[in-house]
Amino acid sequence: MVDTREESEWASGRVAGAVHMSRGIIERDIETKVPDKAASMVLYCGGGFRSALVADNLQKMGYENVISLDGGWRALKESGLPLEK
Repeated sequence: MVDTREESEWASGRVAGAVHMSRGIIERDIETKVPDKAASMVLYCGGGFRSALVADNLQKMGYENVISLDGGWRALKESGLPLEK
């Protein structure tokens, strides 16, 4: 899972084990951090809009298995998945 929210949002809580790369940074750094363009990535943000934009950009960059989590952080808090602060 990749958290595309801003640093302050990330600091307030996140999915356990998620990697933080905010929108704008991820497009710059993704090829170094995830060189395998076939790797599966689930992106999330606060509500789903930013991560959808990032997913679209990554697909345009050649990443094949990228999805944006519908509902973002709000949905994750209600999901029961392990979260951390």
